[in-house]
Amino acid sequence: MHVRVVLYRPEWPLLFAQEAEKIGKAFGAELLAVHHIGSTSVEGLAAKPIIDILAVVRDVNAIDAFAPAMEALGYEAMGEFGIPGRRYYRKGGENRTHQIHAFSEEDHWNIDRHLAVRDYLRVHPKEAQLYGNLKQHLAQQFPEDIEQYCDGKDAFVKALEKRAYAWYFTK
Repeated sequence: MHVRVVLYRPEWPLLFAQEAEKIGKAFGAELLAVHHIGSTSVEGLAAKPIIDILAVVRDVNAIDAFAPAMEALGYEAMGEFGIPGRRYYRKGGENRTHQIHAFSEEDHWNIDRHLAVRDYLRVHPKEAQLYGNLKQHLAQQFPEDIEQYCDGKDAFVKALEKRAYAWYFTK
């Protein structure tokens, strides 16, 4: 997969909102909340141009029945895809445009950690700038190796997540 990190684009929140409406129709009453997460949700942050979406659902197992509806929207259902209790959907194949991380409402750890990082970066622009710089550097260094790109971010992201999670519950 080609790794491309671009400067923040003001249309990302609109792209999220448009997709959130579609997801709401596909998941129906199972969907409790939908959040724009990831780097595209932080104004000014450089990012891979992929809209990350967090879907909070009543029962993550129940949404497996909605795979055909999600496929009709262009999503590929990937199951847990490495995170127990998650349902992961991606849209766009190798030129991914959106990805959904769905968790049951009681999975507070996974829900809160995504929201914590997003909210922390939104109010800590210097941290966001450091993260964006790292991603741009790694994308230049590993333009055709997503695994190396992700490995290069791993220590930074883990430390960021820890700071954000602690901050989230003391704000």
